Amino acid sequence: MASESPLPLSTEAPFVGLAPFLRMSVAGEALMPIGQSLLAEAQQYLEDANLWMNLSVVMQILGQREIGVQIQSQALELKRVYTLAAAQQPAVLRVLMLVAPGDVAANTPLDCLLENSDIDLIFYYLTPNNPFAEPIPDHDVLMVAVGETTESKQYLTGLAEALADWPKPIVNLPQYIPATDREVASQQLQAIPGLLMPPTHLVSRQMLNVVASQQAPLVALVKDCQFPLILRPMGSQAGRGLERIDTPAAIADYLTRVEGEVFFLSQFIDYSSPDGQFRKYRIALIDGQPFACHMAISANWMVHYVNAGMYDEAAKRQEEADFMDTFPAFAQRHATALAAIQTRIPLDYLLIDCAETQDGQLFIFEVDHAMVVHAMDPPDLFPYKQHHMQKVREAMRQYLCRRAGVALPQGGAA
Repeated sequence: MASESPLPLSTEAPFVGLAPFLRMSVAGEALMPIGQSLLAEAQQYLEDANLWMNLSVVMQILGQREIGVQIQSQALELKRVYTLAAAQQPAVLRVLMLVAPGDVAANTPLDCLLENSDIDLIFYYLTPNNPFAEPIPDHDVLMVAVGETTESKQYLTGLAEALADWPKPIVNLPQYIPATDREVASQQLQAIPGLLMPPTHLVSRQMLNVVASQQAPLVALVKDCQFPLILRPMGSQAGRGLERIDTPAAIADYLTRVEGEVFFLSQFIDYSSPDGQFRKYRIALIDGQPFACHMAISANWMVHYVNAGMYDEAAKRQEEADFMDTFPAFAQRHATALAAIQTRIPLDYLLIDCAETQDGQLFIFEVDHAMVVHAMDPPDLFPYKQHHMQKVREAMRQYLCRRAGVALPQGGAA
């Protein structure tokens, strides 16, 4: 993090990754002064890539995505390998993380899950047209952390061949990552007993305008789909541009407000519980084993943990605690569906955002390996989380060490 006094010219600032800044954000601490301090130091020490990369992360958390990505590009002109040393030394493992340039949602944020661990994380930013342009650092296991996005396809396409004879174990083989695309995943996860994921269709703005102007009915655009439906721009994250659409006129209004030429369209499913609330779960599959990460409850169908009232309502937190305490029963209830997801999208580390439908099916919103999983919520409000998230962290730690064939001391993720 930024120091209060200028850094000596001979000293490179530490690269700190996403976790410390995200923790500050979750705690409601002001990041703007940190950003201003980092900017002042980076302008003084223009060749310090770590300072620029740290500033990039802060700017993005502050909501300045484009500026943050531009600053990242400046950092990557200086160097493309950034090491986040284990908090507990000596480190038991070195994980080489293959990452793509882009915003903080573009890659697996493993440093948030393994915060304060005994594992070194080495972030290797791939280079367009020549992914391994830089020398490969020593490592014990490699993890493909590149998320599935329109921009990342240029990296994922060639990685399967490039890694075919890699001398070290690989976590999350690149050839399986494209299956996390919304459209592809919705195709992969059909005809599974107890699982519902409505097909997602790619549609153009022109096609939507045809329906909006009532030149053709919705069914002519997408078979077996009717109002209400869900629209979002291709490539959007965190609910940006995601809306429920009930009529052709609503499509017309939507297109006046939301940019983009290609959109994801799917059937809206009412997954509300008998009390009218919507419950959304995040589950991690680590080597096929499911773990509870969180549950959010909201009166709005578009549930996000940060605005679902989890911080304000003790009753919601108690229900989340009960869910995490009894998660084995949930996992058993949906064992067939979870096993099928692992089989059809065989990533070693996979995250699932889901709910339960009114008839008891596991309703899948999204599958991905780049979602944020952390234990940063205030312990005084969420005393149950540390215990349950420790299970997730330790499972991931053990799995990485097991894959690398490294003897594992106990309790390396504080």
